[in-house]
Amino acid sequence: MNSKRFFILFIVTCLLLVGVWLPAGAAPNFQQQPSTPTPGADGRIIYIVQPGDSCIRVAVLNGISVEQLRQLNSKLDENCTLVEGQELLVGIISVAGTPTAGPSPTLAPPTASPTPFTGTTEICILLFEDSNGNAIREVTEPAIAGGAVSVTENNGEYSAQQDTIIPADAAAYQGICFSDVPEGSYNITMGVPDNYNATVNLDYSLVVHAGDRAEVGFGAQSKDVVVDPASQQTETPEKTPVIGIFGGLLLLGGAGLGYYAWRSAKPERKLRGMLRK
Repeated sequence: MNSKRFFILFIVTCLLLVGVWLPAGAAPNFQQQPSTPTPGADGRIIYIVQPGDSCIRVAVLNGISVEQLRQLNSKLDENCTLVEGQELLVGIISVAGTPTAGPSPTLAPPTASPTPFTGTTEICILLFEDSNGNAIREVTEPAIAGGAVSVTENNGEYSAQQDTIIPADAAAYQGICFSDVPEGSYNITMGVPDNYNATVNLDYSLVVHAGDRAEVGFGAQSKDVVVDPASQQTETPEKTPVIGIFGGLLLLGGAGLGYYAWRSAKPERKLRGMLRK
C-alpha cells in the first residue's frame, strides 16, 4: 500500500475514535421545558428560565408571541434579557380550565347603545271665567270650579277624568294636570257647571309627544252675566266730508243737466205753438 494513503487513512481513523470517546458532558446541556407548564392555584402559568433560553425560545415553547410574553412580564428590559431560574408568566388559565395565552382578557367598556325614549307627557287643562266672551283668558279672569274634564287616547290606551277646582293661589294657577300621559293623539272633553254657558267648543283634539307639556284652556260665561246691548250694536261707518261733497256735486250736476234739457226744448215748443195758430 502506498505510504501516503496509509497515513491519510490512519489520521481519519484516529479522528473517528476521538469523536466517539468524547465524554457526553462535553455536549451542551439542553433540557426542554414542557410546552404547557402546570398552572398554579391562582390560574397563573409560570415558566422557569433554563440555561440558553431566550425570549423567542420561551415564546415558542409556550405557544405565545414575544409581544404577549412582554405584556405578561412588564419587568423585562428592552433587550428581553433572561436569567437562569427566572420565573416568567406565560399564561392565565380561565375559570373553565382552558389556558389563555397572552395577557388576561380585559372586558371592553359597555357600548352606549341608544335606548328608545318612551317617556310621557303632561297635559294641563284650565276652565276659566270668560267674562267678556272673547274665548281668551285675561289676567283678571279666574278659574272655575265644578267642571269635569276627561282625557282619552284615540285608540283607548289611556283615559282619565278630573274635576276642575279653584286653588288657593289662583293667580298662578295653570289648571288641573294629567301626568305620565303616554304620547299619542287625544280627545279632550270639558263639561261646564250648570250655571255657565261655554264660549268655546268643549271638544278639543290634541297630539302630544314624549317629553312635551301641553296646556289647553276652555272658557265659560256665567248665565247671570248681563250683556250690555250697546256693546252688541253694529257700528255704522262715519260720514266723511269727502262723501258729502261728492254727493252735492252729483246733485248739482243732475240739476244742471235737467236745466239744459229744458232750455234746449223751449224753441221747439214755440215753433209748435205758432204752427197751431
